[in-house]
Amino acid sequence: MEEMLPIALSIAGSDPSGGAGIQADLKTFHRFHVYGTAAITLLTVQNTRRVSRVEILPPDLILQQIEAVLEDLPPNVVKTGALGNAATIEAIASLTFLCPLVVDPVMISKHGASLMDPAAREILTKLLLPKAALVTPNLHEAAALTGLPVATPTEMREAARRIADFGPPAVLIKGGHLQNTALDILYSAGQFHEFPGVRHNTPHTHGTGCTYSAAIAALLALGQPLPNAVAAAKAFIAEAIRTNPGLGAGNGPVNHWA
Repeated sequence: MEEMLPIALSIAGSDPSGGAGIQADLKTFHRFHVYGTAAITLLTVQNTRRVSRVEILPPDLILQQIEAVLEDLPPNVVKTGALGNAATIEAIASLTFLCPLVVDPVMISKHGASLMDPAAREILTKLLLPKAALVTPNLHEAAALTGLPVATPTEMREAARRIADFGPPAVLIKGGHLQNTALDILYSAGQFHEFPGVRHNTPHTHGTGCTYSAAIAALLALGQPLPNAVAAAKAFIAEAIRTNPGLGAGNGPVNHWA
């Protein structure tokens, strides 16, 4: 009997320029030979230079998209990205996923546009993070979730502990915004794992966080243990940034074929 293709579900926003959000997630799933499905939470009007509009879809429409996938194409992993508001988060948290849930708490776009209102953060920490197998904030998101400054490895470790207190068994603090390095820190089962990286001097990093978290999710769908999945995804995103195609006049996308 032919082996079933692993399935990943992305619940996130749409980026018409293709570098972030649902579009980046689906490209990344495909790169790792995982079948990608998607439920769109919000629509953006953006390109590599600007975000000019964000429209959040009604919670019932978001739920119907997710339920349609769950009914017919049960995923091996679910990944969330930009969710927008408290009503959306409450709706998603009401569901039971029979697979690991990776929560990428997207709060702001590369261009500085808000993709989650402040009221939604409390709902996120109370209702969705306890259901997550892994949470993957960057430094700014970790600071917003904890109320702590997060700009050094020591502060990253403390933030990871604090976020784990909300309920998820594993937290990956992505250090792409550190000054002189690209160190990521995973806190899992009470232990820290460090993933150092070389910082590439390029403006073409649009969708980096989405792509990195999607790669981890895809590798989990393939059955990789979490530290191995993070290490392989880290290597992928580093190469994706290094070999970016240089598209657009602003913050261009990474290379999803890396």
